[in-house]
Amino acid sequence: MNRSILSFLFLTMTWLTAQAQVQLPKVYDESLDPMQQIDDALAAARQSDKFVVCQIGGNWCPWCLKFADFISHDSDISALIEQHFIYIHVDYNPRRSAGEAKKQQAEAIQQRLGRPARFGFPVLVVLNQQGDVVHIQDSGLLEEGEGYNKDKVARFFRNWTPQAVNP
Repeated sequence: MNRSILSFLFLTMTWLTAQAQVQLPKVYDESLDPMQQIDDALAAARQSDKFVVCQIGGNWCPWCLKFADFISHDSDISALIEQHFIYIHVDYNPRRSAGEAKKQQAEAIQQRLGRPARFGFPVLVVLNQQGDVVHIQDSGLLEEGEGYNKDKVARFFRNWTPQAVNP
């Protein structure tokens, strides 16, 4: 009996610890119109001479939340982003359960941004100030183990700044 109780407590504590480690902040505002969000970011990019990076994904995607957490907690990468980009999290949810409006938004995002979902999530889309797709980045190529590789992520951002694309 005592052994069963101890086993149950051990499993419960292990599960609770694992849950605490996975609870990353939600960064996608599901109430926003993604097309308007992109348009607003482009207007800000034109005023600040920056490009826009759209991180496409959702709060349903653990790797999306990991990437957002990674870039926000690395001071070198967050400074690089702040200097050269308007960075937005564009909610993408094509599931039927999300409703017809979300399904239509998902298709509009796909059409506007060059069908980035083919790379999985998160996927990073770099837009110039006119809204043209400059690059679509498969974030899987930036991974290392259970997270992201700082050098690969920094290299991605450095290679797609406005100054790198238009010297």
